[in-house]
Amino acid sequence: MSHKKYALNFLESKLQADYAAAKMSLELLLENPVGIGDHSTGDFTDNLMEALEQLDRAESMLETLEVHYDVVLGSEKEN
Repeated sequence: MSHKKYALNFLESKLQADYAAAKMSLELLLENPVGIGDHSTGDFTDNLMEALEQLDRAESMLETLEVHYDVVLGSEKEN
């Protein structure tokens, strides 16, 4: 396998993991906010924005890899 292929595989794997982590965070925050604990409303909204930004970044970067480097996205990215 070429250096380029290894690099693209790494980038895709890293971004897939970031995407999954952001989805998980958003789901926890949206579906089970009592698990958050002693956080203030400000902490909660900050956490929501942080997770959404992480999701957006990962999704955008995955699409960039797909468009510019013909990376076929794996099945981990689900709606």
